[in-house]
Amino acid sequence: MTVSRQSAVDPRQRARELAIECARVADEHRGERILVLDMTRLTPIVDYFVIVTGSTRRRIHTIVEEIDRAMEQAGQRRLGLEGYDSSRWVLLDYGDIVVHVFDPEAREYYDLENLWADAPRIEWQSAAERPATDVQPDAS
Repeated sequence: MTVSRQSAVDPRQRARELAIECARVADEHRGERILVLDMTRLTPIVDYFVIVTGSTRRRIHTIVEEIDRAMEQAGQRRLGLEGYDSSRWVLLDYGDIVVHVFDPEAREYYDLENLWADAPRIEWQSAAERPATDVQPDAS
């Protein structure tokens, strides 16, 4: 975990760092189509959404469990867990951060990224971590 327990940053910055860490943990456990949305200007209820797709029930459970473990290590208490048994849409609520882990069909059906299209997307990968498809060919 890259975020220390006693971070000297303001609460919103800490929430951002933790949301990014959730995305990285999901990526380490083969989550797909990972997004971090900044909700701070759209709703007073939550600061960040992390949206992830898991391709199988087992992968969804692993992603959820590992994110929960990382957040606990960072000193964050989970306030709610919904959908774990059905594993179509699992929601982890940490107050300022809500993590949504979907199976592919539920992700398409609920389409949260379009529902919240006005939310800025937060870059959570370093340039070295981004897929090569993000590199634009030289126009010369």
